Parts: sequence; structure tokens; C-alpha cells
Amino acid sequence: MEKIKNHGWSVTMAGIGINLALGILYTWSMFKMAIKDSIVAGDGRFEWSLSSLNDPYAVCCLAFAFSMIFAGRLQDKLSPRITALIGGVLTGLGLMWISQSYSLWVWILGFGVLTGTGLGFGYASATPPAIKWFPSAKTGLIAGLVVSGFGLASVYIAPLSSYLIKEVGLSASMMIFGGAFIMVVCGLAQFLVNPPKEFSPEAKVDGQAPAKPKGLEFSPSAMLRTRSFYLLWFTYFVGAGAGLMIIGNVAGMAKASLGDMAWVVVALMAVGNAGGRIVAGTLSDKIGRTQTLAIMLCFQSLIMFSLMMVGKEQAIVMVMAAALVGFNYGTNLSLFPSAAKDYYGLRNFGVNYGLLFTAWGAGGFVLPRVSQMIVAATGSYESAYLTAAVLLIMGAGMTVVLDKPVSVEVPAAQPALSPRPSGALTSMVRAGSLATGRPNLGNKNTYRQMLK
Repeated sequence: MEKIKNHGWSVTMAGIGINLALGILYTWSMFKMAIKDSIVAGDGRFEWSLSSLNDPYAVCCLAFAFSMIFAGRLQDKLSPRITALIGGVLTGLGLMWISQSYSLWVWILGFGVLTGTGLGFGYASATPPAIKWFPSAKTGLIAGLVVSGFGLASVYIAPLSSYLIKEVGLSASMMIFGGAFIMVVCGLAQFLVNPPKEFSPEAKVDGQAPAKPKGLEFSPSAMLRTRSFYLLWFTYFVGAGAGLMIIGNVAGMAKASLGDMAWVVVALMAVGNAGGRIVAGTLSDKIGRTQTLAIMLCFQSLIMFSLMMVGKEQAIVMVMAAALVGFNYGTNLSLFPSAAKDYYGLRNFGVNYGLLFTAWGAGGFVLPRVSQMIVAATGSYESAYLTAAVLLIMGAGMTVVLDKPVSVEVPAAQPALSPRPSGALTSMVRAGSLATGRPNLGNKNTYRQMLK
């Protein structure tokens, strides 16, 4: 048989590049800061209430997450290339639309729904094809590398946003980003390809037969019947939501102590975000997903508690805390896709992880919105930090009872026929009963041949 060329690394690099463009989500705090300045100045452009500042971001997280279900199915059944093309176009069009309006509802629909959906399609196209090209021992590493692009994006988008907003304004900046991301994502999409069905990443290099895939393959409906899915979902909800709460507010928090250099904190958080994805993915390949997850959730809760004691004048401490929050948040984005692959298999990975990823969207929708309401009501972030810290401790506790599913539910076979066939015919009848719910007796010729 002709040797199949492994495109694993080219797919991985394309996935990183796509995520470097789509990571504009994590620079929302820079855009929000410009909108808030307009509201406070009363210049007649953004006439929003301060409590609604995070609404486009929260809706974007929600649309991002739920579009992953459909995008994952499209990626599994059709092509990651087509999925990425859709994602690039929707993301760019959403940004270009909001560049034409100051209306809250246009920003909610443009940035929240349209760009959010585009992010979901683009993100869903990057990780699944990459990990399908590599053996199980590298799942965490490859997932961490691909998604690190999303986290690292703010390293260049944050200073670029700061420069563009100052030079040409927020609206023109959105138009520039929109056009650029359409070209970049659609170009890199051409490198995304799933391995052929006969390819096995576990195959030996010495010419031996490919190893049989390990583990069970769950359909989406079978996965939703497992207890582990709901434990993973809640843990993802609090882990991601707590991090997104800080990411959505970090520029505003930093501006009090760093002024126009607040983008530095956003960029450093991005470095931590990307680093956390790679480190946690690699570590989880060594010590296990749940053990790594428990460590990271506990560490993140400690950081949340420590943020309650950081004053506005403590710029250096703020920068360090932001980098650590980014690091711990980033671990979620490599640990949960790796766990989904380990627990539920690769056959339906795209849609299965899409369903699990709704926890990220729900967390990103609920906790940033709640934190903004708390800040607007109290003028302080302390209560929001405390809430997030308690939820993180609960999530860490969930990992104690989290275990891998050991079986897939199979419908019960129909009652055996009487009189009972024997030999080969018995096997045929049983196979047909299990697969279709009725005996498989074949055609007349087959039946007569087996009775001879």
C-alpha cells in the first residue's frame, strides 16, 4: 500500500496562524476602554450605559461557543478547509459592520453574533484536524500548540489596536482588522486537511501494521448520557468564565496604574495565556488530564483571592497577576479538548467538543456580565473576584469524582429465535439483531448455502 504523507505539522502551523487572527476576542478590553472613554466624555458617539459595556463581548462568547457545535459537525463530516473559510468571512464581516455604527445593538449583532459565530467556525476548524494526525501521546502538546495562537494573538493585536485607535479611531480600526482577517484566515484555510480514513497516527514506522485505535467512540447522544460530560461541563464553565471575566476587564483595571500603557498588561496576559495552553497540554500528557486540571483550578482560585488585595497603584503586581491569570485560563483551552478526545474518541470529536465548548460560552456570557454589574453597582472588583474564586474551588472539587467512561450504551438485542439456529447462522442472526434490531437472515441463496 502506498505510504500516506503525514501533513500533521503543516496543519498544526496553519491552525496556529488562523487562531492568531481569531484571537482578537481577547483584545476586547482595549475596544471597551475606547468605548468607555467616549461614554464618559459625552461626545455623542457611544451612548451606552456603563453596565452594558461587556454585552457585545458576552454575546460573542455565547455565539462562539454554540456555533462550535454546528462547525464541529461540518468539520467532521465535510472539511476543515470549508469550515475555516466560513469562519474567516463571518469574522471579518462582523468587524466591518460594527465599523459603520455606534449603536449598542449593532455591536451586539455584529461583534457578538456575526463575529462570534465566525470565531466558532474558525476555531472548530483548527484543532480537530491537527490532533488527528498525531498519536495519543502527543494529544495535549498538539492541542496546546494550536490553541496557543488564539491566546497569543493579543501580543500583537493589543499594541496594534492601541496605535490604530489613537491614529485613525475605533471605527476605522475595526474596518482594517475585518479586511485583514478575511484574507489571512481564508488563505491559511487551504492548508487544513483531515487524514484519510486508512491513516493511523499510531502506526509503527518499521513497516508493521497500524495499531488499532484505543478507547471507545461516543456519538454525541451517547456522550450526553454520561455523568463525566456534565462534570467536565461545569468545571469548564467556572474555569473559563473566571478567566474571561478578568480578560474582558484587564485593560480598564490596568489603566488606573499604567495609563496609555495598559496594552502591556493585555499583551503579557496573552503571553501567559499561550504559555499555559502549551505547558498544561504537555504536562497532562505526562500526569493525566484531571490531575493537571485540579492543580490549575486551585492555583487560579488563589490568584483570584490575591487580586482582592492588589491596589491601583501596584502596577508591577498587576502585571504579574495578569500574566498568571492568563496562564491559568489558557490551561483550560488545551486540557478540555484533550479530555474530550480521550474520553469520547476522535470519530465525532468536532461535534462532541463543540457540545462541551458550550460551557466556555456560558461561562464567558455569565461571569463577565455579572462582574460588570457588580463593578457598576459597587465601584469595586472585590466581590466579583471572590465569587470567581469560590466557583473555581468547586470546579477543582469536581475533578475528584471525574472519571473516564468505561462503556458505550448498546441497545439490547431482540429475543432469540426459536428453534435456535446453530453455527454460522447463529452468528449472522445475532449480528443482525444487534445492528438493526431484527434478524439478519440474508438472501435465499445465502440461507440455503448455510443450511447445507
